[in-house]
Amino acid sequence: MSAAQARRAAVAAQGFGGAARKGRPSRATLAATARHLGLLQLDSVNVAVRAHYAPLFARLGPYDRDALDALAWPQTAAQRRRRTMVEYWVHEASLLPVEDWPLFRWRMRDNEKRQSRWLGNALDHRPDILDAVHEVIEAHGPLDASEVAQVLGDAGDRVARAHGGWWQRSDVKVACEHLFATGVLTTGTRRGFRRAYELSERVIPPAVHALRPERDESMRALIRRAATTLGVATEPDLRDHHRLPPAESQAAVAELVDAGELVRVDVEGWPAPAYRPPEARLPRRVTGRALLAPFDPLIWFRARTLRLFDFHYRIGIYTPAEQRTHGYYVFPFLLDGRLVARVDLKADRVGGVLHVPGAFAEDGVEVGRVAAELAAELATMAGWLGLDGVAVDGGGDLAPALAQAISAGGWT
Repeated sequence: MSAAQARRAAVAAQGFGGAARKGRPSRATLAATARHLGLLQLDSVNVAVRAHYAPLFARLGPYDRDALDALAWPQTAAQRRRRTMVEYWVHEASLLPVEDWPLFRWRMRDNEKRQSRWLGNALDHRPDILDAVHEVIEAHGPLDASEVAQVLGDAGDRVARAHGGWWQRSDVKVACEHLFATGVLTTGTRRGFRRAYELSERVIPPAVHALRPERDESMRALIRRAATTLGVATEPDLRDHHRLPPAESQAAVAELVDAGELVRVDVEGWPAPAYRPPEARLPRRVTGRALLAPFDPLIWFRARTLRLFDFHYRIGIYTPAEQRTHGYYVFPFLLDGRLVARVDLKADRVGGVLHVPGAFAEDGVEVGRVAAELAAELATMAGWLGLDGVAVDGGGDLAPALAQAISAGGWT
C-alpha cells in the first residue's frame, strides 16, 4: 500500500470524505458517529470548545451540543432511557459507548489490585472512606464530591496527595475517583462539568452491567474496534486507541490476523507492518474540510500523525509560552485528506468573537484556496458556538490571507 493510499484509508475510516454535510444531524446520527469513533476524549480546557464536542462538529458540522449532553449526561428520566454513552478511563478520561463499558473490567480489576493511582493517602486519614462514600451515593446519588463531603460532614476537610500527582484533592474526591476507576461508580450526570457520581449498576443497563468478558476476549474486541476506526494502523497505533498493555495488544493483533479478521499490509515508508480490516474502504479520493481539535482521534497519537501526514504537531497548553511555536490551543486544518494549515483559536464568549491568535500554512499548499476554505470553516464554527464573527488578530504566514478571506466573506 502506498503512503497516499494509507492516508486516504485512515481519513475515510475516521468519518471524513463522505457525503456533504446537510442540515443539523439527528440525535441518532450523533450517537452512531460517536459509536463509530469508539470514544470521545474529555478535557477541562475550554479555550475554544471542550474537547469532546469538537470531533462530532469536525465530521458532521453544526449540531446541538445539548443533544450530545443528553446522550452522555442525561438530566431527565426520558433522557436516561435513551442514554448511549458513559464515562471511563479509556484514552485518558473519555466518553465511550455504554455497551463497551464491560470491555474495561480488566482495567477496573487492575486498579482495584493496586488501589488505583487516585486513592493517595486517603485511607490513612479515614480507613472507612470508601465504604462511607459508597453508602452516601447509594442513598443520595448522583452527587458530586463536594455534595458527598457535605453529607459526610468533616470527611471532606482533609486533603490527600495522589501518588505521583502534582495536585491535591480532598479525601472524598480521591475516594470517588478510586471507586470510579474500579467500576463501582460512574458519572451519573455532570453539573458545570463536575462529575456527579452514581452507582454503576444504576447507570449501565442491567444486561450490559452483568457482562464479565475474559481479559483476552476484551483485548481482541478493543483491537477490532480500533482497527475499524483507524482504517489502517500499526500495532502501536491500535494499542494507543484504548491505551492497552503492549504484550496483550500484540497478542490480540496476532490472533486476529490468524483468524482473518485483520490483514497485514506493508505501507510505503512506514517502519513497521500495518493492519486493516478486510472490509476497510480504500478510497481513490477524499474531499472536504474540517478543523481538528487537539484531542481529535485522527491526530491524538502524534507519531501516527507525523507518519500519516508528515505533520509535526504539539499543542501549546503543556508548553511554556516562550517555547510555543504556533500558539496555545492549535487546531490543524484538514482539507481534501491532507493537513494543510494550523490555527490557534480562542472563543471570546462575552465579546461574541472567535479569535485567531495565529494562522500558519504548511509548505507547498495553495495559500489562497486554503485561506478561503479555512475562513468559511471558521465562520461555521463561530456560528455553531453562538459567536457573531471571526477576528484574525495574531501572526503567522497564513494570517494576512486568512484575514482578507474572512473580510471578503463578511464574517468579521
